Amino acid sequence: MDSFKLTNISSALTLRTAHKKGGRRLSHEDLDIIPNAEIVYDREKILWLGKKEELPPAYGPLPSIDCQNGMVTPEIVDCHTHLIFGGYRSEEHSMRLGGADYEEIAKKGGGILATMKATGELSSDELFALGMKRCERLHSYGVGTIEIKSGYGLSRDKEYEISHVIHRLKTALAPGIQIHNTFMAAHAVPPGFSSSRKYLREVVLPLLEEMAKEGILDSVDIFHERGYFDEEDVKLLFSKAKELGIPRRSHADEFGDNGGASLASSYGALSADHLLQSGPDGMEALARSETVATLLPGTGFFLGKKPAHAREFLDRGVCVAIGSDYNPGSCHFDNVLQIASMAAPLYGMNLAELWASITLNGARALGLKNQGAIEIGLAPRFSFFRTQNIHDISYFWGRNLAFEVGLGAGG
Repeated sequence: MDSFKLTNISSALTLRTAHKKGGRRLSHEDLDIIPNAEIVYDREKILWLGKKEELPPAYGPLPSIDCQNGMVTPEIVDCHTHLIFGGYRSEEHSMRLGGADYEEIAKKGGGILATMKATGELSSDELFALGMKRCERLHSYGVGTIEIKSGYGLSRDKEYEISHVIHRLKTALAPGIQIHNTFMAAHAVPPGFSSSRKYLREVVLPLLEEMAKEGILDSVDIFHERGYFDEEDVKLLFSKAKELGIPRRSHADEFGDNGGASLASSYGALSADHLLQSGPDGMEALARSETVATLLPGTGFFLGKKPAHAREFLDRGVCVAIGSDYNPGSCHFDNVLQIASMAAPLYGMNLAELWASITLNGARALGLKNQGAIEIGLAPRFSFFRTQNIHDISYFWGRNLAFEVGLGAGG
């Protein structure tokens, strides 16, 4: 098997100790930075890392990849996006600036159902082309793993189509960009259904069962919120997904504390996302479980909502990730590194917590426990930045320091 060597690295952010701690209760020392580093890897795993002068002689002749005296970090993961959509909703943003809220806009024909209409007018090829452009733009920021949800089709045929568009992106972009395909037909209740339960039973569950046989789904998600899907809906979907062997995720506790974090934890969900209103019971349930709390600060910024109680999650020992929630309505911003850098002071995060949230813990939110740190045995997935120290990357807001190198393997 071919092996390669990353050379001319000013320093490598490894997060090795953060990995050993499961991404929880991190301090600055858990960054575990190696100056003047070299990294040896093959197409499946990291074989060695350390200071250049300590490189074993046997690795000396390997093909070298010049990192241009930049920094190497674990690959950035965006673990929550809705990037397959048609149309934009800029007028809704203006309505919010005038005082309208999410629920009010939805009642006036905006929100998810407006995007459903615009998405339905685009062909599979048009959605694929848009998805390619958006994934490539995210990748330009240093993001190498991208979760993508369906959910703007809201009919049997269109949800099926969108899930296959995501699978097509996954195939086309691998291995440089790794796509996680999330089925979220339970995003809203489309017109023509008298209840969320009726839509679930007649469309979502049969389609999930059909697609499970095709083996293209990586997880299933549901919008657990007042006016969308309730606790019984979540139990129904999660039970079916568990029966089919498909990992679960949920949008929870965004508008109010409806016990979503606790419910997701009880079903062993990969993640519970949003969590703006989660209370102590939900936090404790997450802390006792393997379910990752995925916070989406960009959505709070965009909607003008108070931030999640991130510091309390972290202090209770919850595994916390940050995602962009890139979508056309509630967060039309796609740079998760920028979002995390802006949110960290508001959240009271230290630098190790910030970086773990978009690498190690972001990967865990997708069930990817073989990446997120630069450590022997883990997958060779890296991001590269034109700077000599870690502080610059989250300090220069609005400036993209990421660059690409030809790895010959992985991300």
